[in-house]
Amino acid sequence: MNRDLTTGKPETVLWNFCVPLFGSIIFQQLYNIADSFVAGKLIGENALAAVGNSYEITLIFIAFAFGCNIGCSVIVSQLFGAREYKNMKTAVTTSMIASAVLCAVLVTAGVLGGSWLLRVIRTPEAIFADSKLYLDIYIWGFPFLLFYNVSTGIFSALGDSRTPFFFLAASSTANIAVDILFVAAFHMGVAGVAWATFLCQGVSCVLAVTVVGKRLSGICAEEKAPLFSSRLFRRIAMIAVPSILQQSFISVGNIVIQGVINGFGAGVIAGYAAAVKLNNLVITSLTTLANGVSNYTAQNLGAGIPSRVKEGFRAAAKMVWILCVPIVLLYLLGNSRLICIFMDDPSGSALESGTRFLSVVTPFYFIVSVKLVADGILRGAGMMKQFMASTFTDLILRVVLAVVLSRQFGSVGIWCAWPVGWSIATVLSILFYRKGSWK
Repeated sequence: MNRDLTTGKPETVLWNFCVPLFGSIIFQQLYNIADSFVAGKLIGENALAAVGNSYEITLIFIAFAFGCNIGCSVIVSQLFGAREYKNMKTAVTTSMIASAVLCAVLVTAGVLGGSWLLRVIRTPEAIFADSKLYLDIYIWGFPFLLFYNVSTGIFSALGDSRTPFFFLAASSTANIAVDILFVAAFHMGVAGVAWATFLCQGVSCVLAVTVVGKRLSGICAEEKAPLFSSRLFRRIAMIAVPSILQQSFISVGNIVIQGVINGFGAGVIAGYAAAVKLNNLVITSLTTLANGVSNYTAQNLGAGIPSRVKEGFRAAAKMVWILCVPIVLLYLLGNSRLICIFMDDPSGSALESGTRFLSVVTPFYFIVSVKLVADGILRGAGMMKQFMASTFTDLILRVVLAVVLSRQFGSVGIWCAWPVGWSIATVLSILFYRKGSWK
């Protein structure tokens, strides 16, 4: 169901729109958590380390999918809010065509350069073969991930956050079952974990693209919409490219950090792999809520109602803090139990590194959540220079501090880089938001 985000009380509108988005990303993250859970529990600690090690490289591909999602979603939201339905349909098909070309390039690069990337991050020989195997299968399944993300961006632009939730709930549940089937029954090892994700994401993608096509056919335009528009492509690229660069540089930064962590051995790698899955579950969920704020901002600015942006910021900040409270309590009080979800008998270094990571970063979720809300508004308003400045500040600080502090304080020094980067970047994002035209 399409939903107009330009009417109604902003707090109510955002809750109704964003809660299904939050549920969707929880199920999306279950894909990766299920992979780590099955690898750690049913195969072994080295398998968990291999999946976690490859995951840092897959984040580069996820960055492109995320950027395409945001670029399409923001522009389609603006056109939907302005009731320009012909241009809106052209923006959708333009995004799909451009994404197909990009996908071909990325899959080719991934297949040819996967081993090199694993060597760059100093992957230990004990987990290299499994890391490469998991990464190869993931790359071949990337088209499903990309087009699913573009489709969910379109749903969000139309104010529909429930349809993607239903798709993900079904496919994520199926992924867990297929993971266990392939590993426990068919003894496929790390390959079984990867193929389960491949198959379930494929089903989600086909369903999402099909429903998007039917949804758009039900929206009447004044005349037939062209399949491709260079003008709209440039508008989409102005949002998508900075978002891709942002996520890509974050991924590259994470790869550098992963390389530093790999120097501490398989135990620390496994502990970090488990903890960072839990951390990414939260950060990705909050980012998805911020994407909803982007759609809200874009629709209201497209409709010429900038005053609703300020109300939306206050409502969204309140919303993410409410959601952070139970997460912070759970991660602080139950961190060791949560780490043990991924491993039956974790080594001392694995358990210690995982629990220490969560203890250090978790309290700062309250800070980074506000940054992500402000970033969502900047992105929805097309203020990409400011958005990039804040993001790169966070990234550069985290990478530099991780390298420097690890030499003095070991792995704990790496974990401390997160709070510093988040805090300083949050100040920047809020300052940029306060200078927006809606103020």
